[in-house]
Amino acid sequence: MSSKTFPTLEVEHQLLANGARYIIGIDEVGRGSIAGPVAVGVSLLDSHSEAFMQPWPPKLRDSKLISEKTRTELWPSLDSWVAGHAVGFSSAQEIDERGIVVALALSAGRALETMLSDEHLRGQIAIDGAVILLDGSHNWLGSKAAGIPVQVRTKADRDCVSVAAASVFAKVERDALMVELAREFNQYGFDGHKGYASEQHILAVREFGPSSQHRV
Repeated sequence: MSSKTFPTLEVEHQLLANGARYIIGIDEVGRGSIAGPVAVGVSLLDSHSEAFMQPWPPKLRDSKLISEKTRTELWPSLDSWVAGHAVGFSSAQEIDERGIVVALALSAGRALETMLSDEHLRGQIAIDGAVILLDGSHNWLGSKAAGIPVQVRTKADRDCVSVAAASVFAKVERDALMVELAREFNQYGFDGHKGYASEQHILAVREFGPSSQHRV
């Protein structure tokens, strides 16, 4: 398997060389699904922590490149390695009413707010500095970046440890939510396709019509 599919801390170290202590990786999950919320994961790396000096979990990759079983197995070790993480959601209704880009920003803002609810951490970031590393080709965070500088990078979920971690946190939490929704909306099979447009899913929508969890 190509080493290019495994993330490194190369970009994070480049950003830390400019003086910041913290890196906040951000990635989204569920943007292309037709049902369920969009999720944005944030993961915090603290360059002063003992964990940061240790190897990250060896199976870590972009969540799209690893199996559901591997993502679940990664969770405990990844949770211990990062300095903090959170996942924010925007509902199908919010996506329909406000558009996917606004919904992504809302999700990210909610995740950052959750993670930075720790007053000590918020104070340390204000003193020692942080940089957000955002997967993608443009900064869709806007005002939801909590005043933290944003560095945008394509394929960051593939190449950067902080963003790969964020993608795993977001994917695991969103998948768990879709499994819960499958119990209430059992005719759609959310636990299998997680809201994406599989053949089974499309057939179910044609038979039963869209649910309150579908983006119409």
